[in-house]
Amino acid sequence: MAKPKSSKPASDLEKTIEAWRAHGISRVKLALTDIDGVMRGKYLSLDKFASVAKSGGAFCDCVLGWDMDDKLYDNVSYTGWHTAFPDAPFRLDLSTERRLADEGGTPFFLGEFTDPDGSGKRHPLCPRSLLQRVLDRAKAMGYGAKIGFEYEFFVFDETPHSIREKRYKDLKPYTPGNFGYSVLRSSVESDLFTSLMDYHAALDCPIEGLHCETGPGVIEAALTADEALRAADKAAIFKTFTKVFFQKRQKVATFMAKWSLDYPGQSGHMHQSLSDLKTGEPVFHKAGGREGMSPLMESYVAGMQKFLKPFLCLCAPTVNSYTRLVKGAWAPTSATWGVENRTTALRVIPGSPKSQRAEFRLGAADGNPYLVAAACIGAGLLGIERKLKLGDPVKGSAYAVQDALPEELKLPGNLRDSLGNLRASSEAKELFGAAFVEHFANSREWEVREYERQITDWQLARYFEII
Repeated sequence: MAKPKSSKPASDLEKTIEAWRAHGISRVKLALTDIDGVMRGKYLSLDKFASVAKSGGAFCDCVLGWDMDDKLYDNVSYTGWHTAFPDAPFRLDLSTERRLADEGGTPFFLGEFTDPDGSGKRHPLCPRSLLQRVLDRAKAMGYGAKIGFEYEFFVFDETPHSIREKRYKDLKPYTPGNFGYSVLRSSVESDLFTSLMDYHAALDCPIEGLHCETGPGVIEAALTADEALRAADKAAIFKTFTKVFFQKRQKVATFMAKWSLDYPGQSGHMHQSLSDLKTGEPVFHKAGGREGMSPLMESYVAGMQKFLKPFLCLCAPTVNSYTRLVKGAWAPTSATWGVENRTTALRVIPGSPKSQRAEFRLGAADGNPYLVAAACIGAGLLGIERKLKLGDPVKGSAYAVQDALPEELKLPGNLRDSLGNLRASSEAKELFGAAFVEHFANSREWEVREYERQITDWQLARYFEII
């Protein structure tokens, strides 16, 4: 009598899905990040998720060929009407699993686009893949990168409908007045503050510091530092789900670089350091070094300083980004560095081997965290590779010395000039790939053109009658 064939053991994925079913979970949510840092995603049934988890999935590649308002670019070559918008394959990173507590524990995953040729290689336009490309370079040099983001954002007692009905004017902030570091405000609003911290802790995006900033209804959150890719994932999740958190409470949060000329802009600072992959030891500190800096850290900071100008539009990607970059408004306006100097673009923070780090202070809250991290780390690595020497730090106000700086350290005041610098940079093409640089620069040119074709309230008030 023939023995019955043994059934194939269930895989870990199959066991996980069966456990989900047993707990009443019937769907999964996934998200991929587009060029602007906007999360695009969908729900999947568990059966469909099993297939995608094993073999990958596909999105219409229009998500890489349109702007944040879903308007298709007319000036890009990679995708468009001329390619008929084919599918862009993607894969899920199963290590990014989170649970959405306010959706019944629905599992949530991040994904990344892969090359359309079916090879499984990284997609040349995918922001998450771009950061991994830079981190591969760091790994080949023997280094791992650790980063941490800080974000400022304004919160309003409004809804997505009311802000449109009001045409974004006369919005009511959730707290009044300028009250930076206010214990009064955070205590009165303690339910909101603590709930936001708990909400993000449950999403594996822990907030290590949360306080009121200067301005009505503005909050600053410092995210716990982590390995660079994980930290960028957490920053992307933080921005999207902070908006979710507040909208579910009949409020609206904005990460615009500057929503009003009456208040300082909203920053998106990034702290960073490197470690030796073999030993795991930090490499930015040296006892007796200048401000505790190792020669390697000095070259890294020199690289960021040298390439901040050509890489700027990766970190200041919108027309609005540049309204924040004005003298005396708490935002750096030139490629300068200093020690514990909050007027410089690069702030060296001396400390122990574990705490010695550099803070990139020029970034705004509107930046795509994957691109900000890729630009900063990539620039620093070029500094190490080229053994760049770091000049003298700025002492006192960087605004006071800005006009006397050499031209390469003076930053453009608008997106059009900034994207031109990126296009002209051979180092950008080497680090990020020529296809990405062309596509991203063209997408920023589109952004400028969309802005320039608008008739503003200022133009109407100034010219309508009198001219």
